[in-house]
Amino acid sequence: MTKFYITTTIPYVNAAPHIGHALEFVQADVIARWRRQQGDDVYFLSGSDENAIKNVQAAEAAGISVQELVDKNSQRFRESLVKLNVSFDQFIRTTEERHKKGAQALWEATDKQYIYKKKYHGFYCVGCELFYEKDELDAKGECFEHPGKQLEVVEEENYFFKLSAFQDWLKELIGKDHLHIVPETRKKETLSFIERGLEDFSISRPVERSKGWGVLVPDDESQTMYVWYDALANYITALGYPDQNAELYKNFWQNSDTRLHVLGKGVGRFHTIYWPAMLKAAGLPLPGKEFIHGYITVDGQKMSKSIGNVIDPFGLVEKYGVDAVRYFFLREIPPTEDGDFSFEKFETRYNADLASGLGNLVARTLALASKQSIKYQVSSIKQVSNPKLQTLIDETKQKVDEALAEFRFNDALAAIWDIIHACDKYVDEKRPWQATEGQKAVIADLLLAISHIAELIQPFLPETAQKIQQQLQGGEAKALFPRLESRKIDT
Repeated sequence: MTKFYITTTIPYVNAAPHIGHALEFVQADVIARWRRQQGDDVYFLSGSDENAIKNVQAAEAAGISVQELVDKNSQRFRESLVKLNVSFDQFIRTTEERHKKGAQALWEATDKQYIYKKKYHGFYCVGCELFYEKDELDAKGECFEHPGKQLEVVEEENYFFKLSAFQDWLKELIGKDHLHIVPETRKKETLSFIERGLEDFSISRPVERSKGWGVLVPDDESQTMYVWYDALANYITALGYPDQNAELYKNFWQNSDTRLHVLGKGVGRFHTIYWPAMLKAAGLPLPGKEFIHGYITVDGQKMSKSIGNVIDPFGLVEKYGVDAVRYFFLREIPPTEDGDFSFEKFETRYNADLASGLGNLVARTLALASKQSIKYQVSSIKQVSNPKLQTLIDETKQKVDEALAEFRFNDALAAIWDIIHACDKYVDEKRPWQATEGQKAVIADLLLAISHIAELIQPFLPETAQKIQQQLQGGEAKALFPRLESRKIDT
């Protein structure tokens, strides 16, 4: 059985989750569910990053302790995974003692020729938790990820990781797809960044600046680990590292067939360059694949508290239902590029594809079957009598597998909806409401086709897939997606 390890990034918990986080959670969940459908042994990890300076600052601004802040917001992120019906196996918090010990063990396992201490003067972005060189900033001297926020000028003594020593190795690793970066554009960006010359990066900060919050550097209590050296370690500490005999670590890191990280473009450098080099320096196995998605804008603008356009995923799910929210993210948002959310787009897609599309097909087919006393029969063959429709179903299954192997969630769903459209056309052509023996066969075909549709949508819309199968087996027939008028919610 194939061992498949998949992770999301661990978000900062200085604020509550928004739909950008939800997008990543749902994308990763589709891959995890699909791989389980394929018979793989899947382990799915998510969690929260709690040791960042921005968490300290957020707690100070709120007038509460840092522990209180991270406890509250970490729980909110965990609840968002549950609310979005994400099938995660574990949620790790970087304030857990097991993680702290594991992060320190990773530091200690690192070949010490790659760690050194020096004084540093540079521009620090709290939002990115990163030092920048002048040539990495925009024309205003600001961070591209956080425009309008003034950078801190920091001068201090830190530990550094000798990333420059891994330049040629990383170029070969990524260039030959030993570390496979998806999409190709992100791979090219990464290689271009490496070609410009890699700089060593800070892996600690003085306890004065971190205010004592974070993981202490081994054998130097005057320093805490810099967020990336601490946070990235979660991918192995959650599996039991440094105990290399831990069952999870052996199965899903050391001996895993696939180690996949799902992440946003803003943290690409840390996962594709820093993390592999850190693991190499410690003599540990590397990730095999990294899928990098874009961002969600709202009405064409970047989400921002100051603008007031941050969308709460809890509110969306409460008003529209979890599978409607999942469907929009997966169908409307390009998998590897930025995509836009608006309530108008959401409701248009909901009504067209879910209410008038899938929901209507299931409702009217079941109504026809009930009227003519036709029951869905589980068949070992599962072949519909219409060869054209059966061919489409077979071809769609292959298309979905091929699309998901390349993280093309929207293409996979578009292919599934082709079956729905074909079934609608089949109904219009054959007019099965006429009670004849031939028309009963048409209804039986439609019931079987819907069963195939339910199986295909299971990774994407698991709640809906289950409801369809229950209704096919004689359960109460309720509207899957009631058509809606405008139901815009407060952001």
